Amino acid sequence: MSSISSDIIRGYNDTMILYLLWDVPSYGYEISKRIKSLSEEKYVIKETTLYSAFTRLEKNGFVESYSENVTLNGKRRTYYKITEQGRKYYREKCAEWTLTKEVVEKFIKQDGGGLTYGDD
Repeated sequence: MSSISSDIIRGYNDTMILYLLWDVPSYGYEISKRIKSLSEEKYVIKETTLYSAFTRLEKNGFVESYSENVTLNGKRRTYYKITEQGRKYYREKCAEWTLTKEVVEKFIKQDGGGLTYGDD
């Protein structure tokens, strides 16, 4: 099975995370599992990448974090929820993706073939 290079998708990790937080707060491990599942295992986000994204998103005011006790032994889990500013940023990133896809597709041959001299 093919997988997506983390270099290619790096600029859209924030968008994917915000999408998953749109309706309900969640925590790191759950977000990681959902990215893997929704991408049909074509993209597995690294833990360091995920938590760097959470830090960046929180610093920029796009998410807020809070802790809750979630087990009988009192273990605390950090949850993240999207802010209104995060919703706005998500919409901007979606518009950016549409434009990016439009531009890049101009350079992708659907048959997978390469250009030869003289092709227009």
